[in-house]
Amino acid sequence: MPRPRKPASPFRYFNSSPEIIRLAVLMYVRFPLSLRNVEDLLFERGVDICHETVRMWWNRFGPMFAADIPMQRVSRMKGSRHWRWHLDEVFVKINGERHYLWRAVDHEGEVLESFVTKRRDKAAALEFMKKALKRHGRAETIVTDGMRSYPAAMRELGNLERREMGRWFNNRAENSHLPFRRRERAMQRFRRMKSLQKFASVHASFHNHFNSERHLVDRQTYKTRRSAALAEWQKLVG
Repeated sequence: MPRPRKPASPFRYFNSSPEIIRLAVLMYVRFPLSLRNVEDLLFERGVDICHETVRMWWNRFGPMFAADIPMQRVSRMKGSRHWRWHLDEVFVKINGERHYLWRAVDHEGEVLESFVTKRRDKAAALEFMKKALKRHGRAETIVTDGMRSYPAAMRELGNLERREMGRWFNNRAENSHLPFRRRERAMQRFRRMKSLQKFASVHASFHNHFNSERHLVDRQTYKTRRSAALAEWQKLVG
């Protein structure tokens, strides 16, 4: 009986090792570094590549790594009756034109969904919420700000009674925007809506994977979680 073929490595056509590619993509997506910052940091480690190579690597492997990051926690939380969502939107300029980045964040600060639209109205809110609900299941409580598009969309979905709104209730979502805003400044904004959607989704997966809540746990617990996250990262797309 013939043995099943081993899947071909996605790194087979690249001269650099998978470890260097993973490191370059990790540095660029996770930290507020420019392409040339990553190039210089790698050069200090004896890796001589062009910043355009870093751009090509993150475009090629970033979504692949993000899709391969384990989602066991999300699967477990689907059945939780006390899963609270926080929804919020921020504006992002693309070539001088205002767009909106919608984000759903859970009660622990992990980004569940990122969605880019040109408008901020009921239709956009409805499309965003349908996408989040389809992927993650229903939430027991959904916290939003006072924008009227949210209750209009939730009324159509039939879950308006699950909505909560109040002063400071949505700080969890507001704070979750900060890491992305830092990356946005380092990248000197975006030039295409498709690029924004792609990077926002990849950045959210990377942020969730390495989010160890260091401000809530002791040093030893944080080090254990950090080591576990790094060990899982090094096994991605082997």
